[in-house]
Amino acid sequence: MRLSPLQDIDERPAAPELQKFSDPDVTLKGETRARVALDRLDTLWINTGTLCNITCVNCYIESSPSNDRLVYMTAAEVRALIEEARHAGTREIGFTGGEPFLNPDILAMITDSLDGGFETLVLTNAMQPMLRPRVRAGLEEILARFGPERLTLRVSLDHHTAALHEKERGADTWAKALEGIDWLTSRGFNITIAGRTCWGESEAAARQGYARLIAERGWKLDASNHASVVLFPEMDGSHDVPEITTRCWSILGKSPSDMMCATSRMVVKRKGAAGPTVVPCTLLPYEPAFDMGPTLADAATVDGGMFDRGAVKLCHPHCAKFCVLGGGSCS
Repeated sequence: MRLSPLQDIDERPAAPELQKFSDPDVTLKGETRARVALDRLDTLWINTGTLCNITCVNCYIESSPSNDRLVYMTAAEVRALIEEARHAGTREIGFTGGEPFLNPDILAMITDSLDGGFETLVLTNAMQPMLRPRVRAGLEEILARFGPERLTLRVSLDHHTAALHEKERGADTWAKALEGIDWLTSRGFNITIAGRTCWGESEAAARQGYARLIAERGWKLDASNHASVVLFPEMDGSHDVPEITTRCWSILGKSPSDMMCATSRMVVKRKGAAGPTVVPCTLLPYEPAFDMGPTLADAATVDGGMFDRGAVKLCHPHCAKFCVLGGGSCS
């Protein structure tokens, strides 16, 4: 009988006293763990801090009004990283959180990114922090100076209905998010929408639902375009996932170059730390084992532990569930 890809990956018995993802080089089944080298630094992510104006049920980074495990990055710190990225040939700077518009330096960061010639992506819930008068005025100034072509705001709208969106994001979040999107589109900003795939509906049904909402609101978006409406797989750490071995690339018909860590890095600043540190991607902000050093140059050559001369060993459940098997990418 032909095994499914997942069965084929997990076909060997494991020692019950051990745990998956415990050895950076070898899986529980004794196979060589897959690793991903950086092909090019296409996207540099900046985590602006984990504070957020809302608390979502399944936020992978656990952002909330009280979570400051990742503290605010400063404009000066980001400016130095942007200069490094310019020399590295980076195409895009992405800002994520928490809610980036809570960071008091976010407008300066966006301006510096655009000034540097980068495509600039900001992930936001488009709610009160973004709609504060000072922030709205600053965004309008940025739009007037740079135009809409290189700045994209990706708004989290977890479902195309109020009930399911608020099941994830809490009461009274739906109308406020729509208000923010309405404001952005009325001013001519380039926006996209980020949804989730956890609702038990097909992708086609989800895109049809978003298309109806987009038409009702008059937003200039194409729900069938996967870049305009991005649907993300979930990252629930309670589910068992297979470890990714070197054999998995051929089994799954995928390549290491398809993975997010082949083209991106993220910079975080942990509470109490002297300064920022580079991590492989947006999904591993809290794991000290995945720290790559304070600069992009350090990250390119880090060796030992979870790294092999800058290559990332896929030794975390998120690597398997979100990236390799889920096909997700934050860029």
